[in-house]
Amino acid sequence: MPTVVGLLTVELFISDAASLKDRRRVVKSLLDRLAHRHNVSVADMGPDNSPTQAELAVVTVANEEAHVHRVLNGALRLIEGEPRAVCERSGIEIL
Repeated sequence: MPTVVGLLTVELFISDAASLKDRRRVVKSLLDRLAHRHNVSVADMGPDNSPTQAELAVVTVANEEAHVHRVLNGALRLIEGEPRAVCERSGIEIL
């Protein structure tokens, strides 16, 4: 069976973040929930110097492309449901 790798990238605007500590709190919460609920690998891709901007990378691996899309779309819905952040741009790539 083929191995399918999916990558979701999301650019966020964190509206209530006045400091980098506020940004980290929102991003950490999202990363923890994504990993726990969707069994994906997640990373904060920066930028490290902006309290209101964040880019997340979410990766999953499966043997069916349809499953990869379901998992990543579920992860995107979780991110879009975060009231402290606005999803400015997102994209899914199959690698």
